[in-house]
Amino acid sequence: GAELTAGSPRMLRHPDPNMSGTHDRLPRQGLLLLVALSLFWGINWPIIKVVLSEVPPLYFRAFCLLLGGMGILAIAYASGSVITVARSQWQRIALFSLCNIIGWNVPAIYGVLLLPSGRAALLGYTMPLWSSLLSAWLLGERITPRRFVALLLGLSGIVALMGGSLEGMLQAPVGVACMICAAWFWALGVVLLKRLPVSLPTTTLTGWMMILGGIPLLAVAIPLETAQLTLPSFWPAFGVIYNVLIAFMFCYWAWNRIVSMVPVAVSSLSSLVTPLIGVAGGALFLGESLGWQEILAALLILAAVGTVSLKR
Repeated sequence: GAELTAGSPRMLRHPDPNMSGTHDRLPRQGLLLLVALSLFWGINWPIIKVVLSEVPPLYFRAFCLLLGGMGILAIAYASGSVITVARSQWQRIALFSLCNIIGWNVPAIYGVLLLPSGRAALLGYTMPLWSSLLSAWLLGERITPRRFVALLLGLSGIVALMGGSLEGMLQAPVGVACMICAAWFWALGVVLLKRLPVSLPTTTLTGWMMILGGIPLLAVAIPLETAQLTLPSFWPAFGVIYNVLIAFMFCYWAWNRIVSMVPVAVSSLSSLVTPLIGVAGGALFLGESLGWQEILAALLILAAVGTVSLKR
């Protein structure tokens, strides 16, 4: 059966149930998954803000990663995919986890603490900009005029987010730096997945990456955040459950399904909708400001991502 590995499709002994053929257009099921994915991941940005009002950040992320990873592996096992990993593959999986899980989640969770959730979402989804630069370095891909224009658009969006006043510039840099760092590590992880492919189903690889990333986060959270750990009220507790079941388990599964149905260039378009929903959700549910700076930044950053994502 055709099985999607991390970086290249190849024929393996164990079929990946997520692979059902690749088409240029999403079937009806894929369109429904795309709508659900964009909505659920988009509104999760203000939900994270609510959770962090009562739950320590490292405990929150460790809890979601460990339970989400175990849930994904359980789904993979129940669907007949192989979940065992050869000893030679663990080093690469650990490297992927360091970039895609720890390098993304730790700076991002502190970025959400320091920034409005909508701004954090916009900055996080600058990942395609950094991946285009890293792919030129690590994969030998040429930096085209299109990528250069995209970088200028993205940097302009970041400047717009930081605000025009000196006070805004002084208050925003730490949160902005956290989200740019998170996006950069995510981009590095994506490039490494292409450079160092492993022969595992996508669901299995994702599950083990989450678990390997969640274990050190929990180890650090125990001495640093245990004193802050209290029983959360209803909405923060709901947000934790939402993240485990929806944002991690369902959305990652849905993403794998979409990637298996269409080329990567088509599936990546779903990321264009997610930060817009994050900005709108922050304004609607948390009362975050939605002025001309946020709108301009959204347009610039989405234009930058679209410049490197769209072929025409």
